[in-house]
Amino acid sequence: MKLETRVGQVRLIASAEEASDFLLNHWPTEGGEKHLLARRACVEALAGSIPASLARKAFIEACEESGMHVVP
Repeated sequence: MKLETRVGQVRLIASAEEASDFLLNHWPTEGGEKHLLARRACVEALAGSIPASLARKAFIEACEESGMHVVP
């Protein structure tokens, strides 16, 4: 998926691992409730505890919570 983190700044996320790294190390805003849920979901998806589709959904919701535009 592609997301616009700030006006004119685009980032490509292609896996739960990349999403997890972005959530942990490159998140551009103060993390909210959905950010924390997405972090947990990505870790669980990487461990095989939940489907990647659930982590993807949580990641998109966290991006939207932070005002980022997501292009699935």
